[in-house]
Amino acid sequence: MAAELSRDEAKRKTSDASSGSLQTVLKQSDWMDMLLMALGSMGSVADGSSMAIIMIILCDLMNKYSGTSVTIEEINKFALTLTYVAVGVASASFLEGFCWARTAERQTFRLRRQYLQAVLRQDVGFFDTNQGASLASQVVSNISVNTLTIQGVLSEKIANFISNITTFITGQAAALYLSWRLAIVAIPALLMLIIPGLVYGKLLGEVGKKIQEAYGVAGGIVEQAVSSIRTVYSYVAEERTAKDYKNALKPALELGIKQGLMKGMAIGTVGITFAVWALQGWYGSTLVINRGAKGGNVFTAGLCIIYGGLALGGSLINVKYFIEANIAAARIFEMIHRVPGIDSADEQGKTISDVKGEVEFRDIEFEYPSRPGSLVLNKFNLKVMSGQTVGLVGTSGSGKSTVINLLERFYEPLRGDILLDGVDIKTLQLKWLRNQMGLVTQEPVLFATSIKENILFGKEDASMEEVIRAAKAANAHNFINKLSEKYNTLVGQLGTQMSEGQKQRISIARALLRNPKILLLDEATSALDSISEKAVQDALNQASIGRTTIIIAHHLSALRNADLIAVIQSGQVGEFGSHEQLIQNSSGTYAVMVKLQRTYMNDEVLLEAEDTEDGSAFPVHDGTIRVGETPDKSLSRNSSFGMITNQQQEDDSSPNLRQLISMTAPEWKSTLLGCVGALGYGLIPPSNSFCLGALLAVYFENDHTEIRSQTRIYCFAFLAFAVFTFLTNVIQHYYFGIMGEKLTERVREAVFEKILTFEIEWFDQENNSSGAICARLATDAVMVRTLVTDRLSLLTQAVSSATLAVVLALMLSWRLALVAIALEPGVIAAVYLREMTMRIMSKKILKAQSESSELASEAFGNHKIITAFGSQEKVLKLYDRTQVSSKKESNKQSWYAGVGLFVSQFLTSALIAVICWYGGKLLFQKKITYKHLFQIFFILVSTGRVIAETASMTADLSKGTSALKSVFQILQRETKMDPENPDGIKTEKINGEIEFKQVYFTYPARPKQIILRGLDLKIEAAKFVALVGRSGSGKSTIIRLIEGFYDTLSGSIEVDGIDIMRYNLRALRSHIALVSQEPTLFAGTIRDNIAYAKQNATEAEIIEASSIANAHEFIR
Repeated sequence: MAAELSRDEAKRKTSDASSGSLQTVLKQSDWMDMLLMALGSMGSVADGSSMAIIMIILCDLMNKYSGTSVTIEEINKFALTLTYVAVGVASASFLEGFCWARTAERQTFRLRRQYLQAVLRQDVGFFDTNQGASLASQVVSNISVNTLTIQGVLSEKIANFISNITTFITGQAAALYLSWRLAIVAIPALLMLIIPGLVYGKLLGEVGKKIQEAYGVAGGIVEQAVSSIRTVYSYVAEERTAKDYKNALKPALELGIKQGLMKGMAIGTVGITFAVWALQGWYGSTLVINRGAKGGNVFTAGLCIIYGGLALGGSLINVKYFIEANIAAARIFEMIHRVPGIDSADEQGKTISDVKGEVEFRDIEFEYPSRPGSLVLNKFNLKVMSGQTVGLVGTSGSGKSTVINLLERFYEPLRGDILLDGVDIKTLQLKWLRNQMGLVTQEPVLFATSIKENILFGKEDASMEEVIRAAKAANAHNFINKLSEKYNTLVGQLGTQMSEGQKQRISIARALLRNPKILLLDEATSALDSISEKAVQDALNQASIGRTTIIIAHHLSALRNADLIAVIQSGQVGEFGSHEQLIQNSSGTYAVMVKLQRTYMNDEVLLEAEDTEDGSAFPVHDGTIRVGETPDKSLSRNSSFGMITNQQQEDDSSPNLRQLISMTAPEWKSTLLGCVGALGYGLIPPSNSFCLGALLAVYFENDHTEIRSQTRIYCFAFLAFAVFTFLTNVIQHYYFGIMGEKLTERVREAVFEKILTFEIEWFDQENNSSGAICARLATDAVMVRTLVTDRLSLLTQAVSSATLAVVLALMLSWRLALVAIALEPGVIAAVYLREMTMRIMSKKILKAQSESSELASEAFGNHKIITAFGSQEKVLKLYDRTQVSSKKESNKQSWYAGVGLFVSQFLTSALIAVICWYGGKLLFQKKITYKHLFQIFFILVSTGRVIAETASMTADLSKGTSALKSVFQILQRETKMDPENPDGIKTEKINGEIEFKQVYFTYPARPKQIILRGLDLKIEAAKFVALVGRSGSGKSTIIRLIEGFYDTLSGSIEVDGIDIMRYNLRALRSHIALVSQEPTLFAGTIRDNIAYAKQNATEAEIIEASSIANAHEFIR
């Protein structure tokens, strides 16, 4: 009942906690964050207001410049005012960029720490009831991806939203101030700018989901094939698998082309802007003619309405990011608000002043939360006296480890009591209770830090002398001292740099450091070879002296020195006594287990190899191959020792333009039409600006008839731009979509087909797992498409825009054009460099965050040890240490954000001031007309902004370059064992005689561990041969070598007297049938899986095969 109550209480407390959102994150801000957000918001509001301020100044300037009485003093005054505005806007932008970026870093760091602390606080039952892999992925995702989502919103999106909303509000207010009649008519038309974009955006999102689902099917084929690559190779199913993948890609191709068409229509709706200009142009002219409105007021009011409408659209784009941030925050706060049933942070409860170490279990009933209804312990009773060593034995699942888990209070029993020195442990302070115990588990758990830090998990404030004393007691001091860095040696992630025996002895030292009253040993030596086991067992025997010890041992010989042994059967103590007492009952469970294990151990001794201090499980004898040496024969074969050189060659390969063009060549017509569309769309911005400048000049004409006729011409031009914008975007994105989707499909097919020719050792590498290859096929091909289609599209648009803009400007007034053109590169460079710098800094932050994500992943995997040793605070300190570099990079990013915005905004505003000042000078000197001045102004300012935005977008395409390199590395890589070697021997029939001649072999992933040492083995044709031996002795390796999955270091393997490397491997494998330990079934019907071995199998053959396999009856 106690367990049920604690679980219900945890659920209640969790449900009572407030749900998390972005608002919850902001509520946790301290005074510094409040100040930063206030200053950042002020900067965003000021930045957003700048458009309206500049427009009001330009309105006055246009009205003045249109007359004949403008003076140099007035020109200088306008220029100086615009310069002041530029400084003000730049300063506001600095506050906006710096303050929001800084507070985002501070708040997300605090949030990550809170989340990790909440994860570490949870009880063991929580991790059991949630699926391990999915929960681990969720923990890492929450601490990395989701917090970065929140950081992105806080640092940029909120500021952008405030700025754009302010631009919209102040823009419409300025429009009402400048020309309220025009504003009343034109503002409702803004809905035309927003609604189509929202509709198409939703449709694009739906199509995007369908594409993901469609590719999910294809990705599933890849995942299955790669994770079961040995099965695919052994049944020569590469061609069939590649064909299945190709067919699965077709729906994604069709949907992708449809998405391209919809994207063109969505972006084409921007043309509505020009239709609104046509409305404003016509109605503005009527106001000038009939109401005597000033041309500058009417025109700038129109600009305010258009720019405000675009800003409103820009602000709405951020809404989806806010939704994503709310979802991310909800996931994080769900954990932060969760109060576990057994709370490691709970400091309530009493302590015992002088612990003796007497443990008693009374009538314990228990079931695991993940397996309700299945009692593990049923009326379990056991008493361990102070200082006694008690061994627990029993079959797997009998409840041995459960006893330790309950004593550590990882779980609460359903009924019964557990007593320490006669006191119920539920009444004791939890952290104090666990401090009285030292736990050593079957799997030695180490963290990716130094040996010293790992031992200090046992007692954080221990001195170096205490650490050394614990290491000596654990029989670990000697090997630690032989290491170059001694106690400061890093053990690697999960302790991969240490041997199993070394890791276990470090784990024992950790347990002994706290000088526990109770030592708990849960199969602490079962995963070790006999020599390592002996060293560790000696350490354990020494450690158990003078303290209560409970041992669960795999080898019963380890329990000989135990005072008492309890045999657990059906959740109860079935037999109890010393080794000598229990062995007397020859029919007893314990005696039978001892006899069986003696037989096993005698067999194992014959197979056991000598252990070396460096962790190798194999001896190195004179006259044989030594670890790290390669026999001469390996130089002539494709051995794994050539991997480094080969990898280097792969890394050096880089794709060239010719190769890239050849990949897109089949779709040259679509490419050409896409370029035509992009070229046409690129001509619109300078053409529109030309017409805007001309329209402004028309408003100042004295002849009303001329105003009407000229306005009509430009309004029709704006309507034409609207239609042309829609058409060119549809053409551009539809045809680039065809080219891009077919390129994506071609890349995926080519890469997958190439991968299916690679040797097995390539798949053994960590970065070539099924998940990694699926991700590579999913993302790299898309990034290559983006690199080709988007870059080509953007560059074509930018070149056509820039060319026409420069030509028109030089034709209108070469003097003003040259000055403005000379300043444009500075504006473009400032925007581009800011975007590039921010992206580079973001990558550095991501890299820095990966270390903390790894620690979070480790903490999740090792939660039981962290809980047992009460090491939550130590893990948090390690986490804080990993955040130091991340904080530095984030701090730099906040400065870059502020300075980048300052420079880009200042130069953009300053360009307006310079053009107005120099243009005014030329106007005063009669060297330029009013019309040409503002035509050049609009052409170069708007085109410069378009080019700058295009440049910043192409910066994001740098990812495509690395993806392209990754693709070509695979396509250009030569397999070390070509399965379709055209010179290989193909035979219709083999007899089946197999012979191993002096075969030496190591797995490429473990080159120091020699598996086969000069193996000689001959298997006659048609003979039934069994291979036996201990785990790791090389049984499965022999089968893998016969299949040609790996090549040998030296020696040869012959089939019918011919070296298998002389065969065509696919032809050879077609004569071999493999049934592995883990049965691999592929998605599909039972019939498909049986016929996998023979694609053209008849129904009769399938039934016959299933009958032989004793499967036909249950299938029916």
